[in-house]
Amino acid sequence: MQDKIPAEVILDPVVNAAGLAHEHVADIAEALNGMPTEAAAEILLGLPTEQAIEVLDQPDLESADELIAALPDDRATALLMGMSADRVAGVFRQMEEPRRSTLLERLDPETKQAVKRLLTYPPGTAGSIMTTEFVSAPKTWTVEQTLDHIRRVERTRETVYAIYILDPRTQKLVQTVSLRRLIAGEPHAPVLSVATPRRPVTVSPLADQEDVARLISKYDLLAVPVVERGRVIGIVTVDDIIDAIVEESTEDVQKFGGMEALTEPYMQIGFVEMIRKRAGWLCALFLSEMLTASAMQHFESELERAIVLTLFIPLIMSSGGNSGSQATSLIIRALALQEVRLREWWRVVLRELPTGVTLGAILGTIGATRIALWQWFGFYDYGEHWMLIALTVAATLVGIVTFGSLAGSMLPFILQRIGYDPASASAPFVATLVDVTGLVIYFSVALAILSGTLL
Repeated sequence: MQDKIPAEVILDPVVNAAGLAHEHVADIAEALNGMPTEAAAEILLGLPTEQAIEVLDQPDLESADELIAALPDDRATALLMGMSADRVAGVFRQMEEPRRSTLLERLDPETKQAVKRLLTYPPGTAGSIMTTEFVSAPKTWTVEQTLDHIRRVERTRETVYAIYILDPRTQKLVQTVSLRRLIAGEPHAPVLSVATPRRPVTVSPLADQEDVARLISKYDLLAVPVVERGRVIGIVTVDDIIDAIVEESTEDVQKFGGMEALTEPYMQIGFVEMIRKRAGWLCALFLSEMLTASAMQHFESELERAIVLTLFIPLIMSSGGNSGSQATSLIIRALALQEVRLREWWRVVLRELPTGVTLGAILGTIGATRIALWQWFGFYDYGEHWMLIALTVAATLVGIVTFGSLAGSMLPFILQRIGYDPASASAPFVATLVDVTGLVIYFSVALAILSGTLL
């Protein structure tokens, strides 16, 4: 395990550049993350240009836009032109005006055109995370010519492990060749002779990044070409898609907790922004929980006549919410991995219905047994009708766990059908929905079983 960068190397900006020059770029990025923007910019200014570019290309470097904005124009422009196009586009997406326009205009025409094109694609699409720096070769070349070309351009390309063979007349994609097959091929053989006969796997620039991730995983690719009208306009590499999926997974986890996804790291987001992200959902959940109070008010007379029923309200409400949260989490993940599709909702119902009944019966048995044991051993006296109370609790648990499983599994389908992110069916929201319904189920079952005795 590599040691962290010593504190004395980090604290003094004058000494820093020399001290960090021999460190791994990932460690430098980590060190800069923990420093004020001005100090980090000073260090970046003192690093060799090539090393500074590598640091800025690190996906773990936070607030790269602020660091570049704090640099002098000449230095910032030089670094931007050396970075990968997709990383530069990401920096400009986050950079504020007027600094953004100033630096964009200072880029060379080729870089500026590539960045502007990447900025036109919506976030979360293949076009927004692709890089335009890939290796291509005409189909008329030999293996030796292609390898010579790779040696010349290797330092300016994101990856050289996949080479895209183009029609020299139309510039359309003909085939993809791996570097391994090129190295193993005969030098004077046509480059197409070492290509696999399979049709190349491609995506459109508007393809969702999750679909791109599935393709890369399915076909075990290091990169997938982004094609528009038959022409390769960029590639999405496996490291780009990993970064994108980690970011998307973080958003989903935050939504599961009943809040809006954070747009910045936790320690960097402002207090007001944090309140705004969390208060909305909390208020919505609080208002919906008020329906629970309304339901209890509706059954106020029953509660007065059988006060013992209030003892089991927390138990019953939490069981329904827990079963709903389980089902929601399972279905959201299944939808994300395309293990189930929208049209298969009825199959999910057929699975969740017996599952809910069985789980409810298990919990109901435990609940009824607990009441019986407490009555027999004298821990609590539930009265002469304790057996009916145990039956009420058991029957309610079957009903509410079944309802929770069905509601929790169907809510993601409904949200996806109307165009919302299924992750918005967060566990707190499902639990609140089931809490209110659970009270209605509980008191309805109690009225049916205890009518004429306690009620």
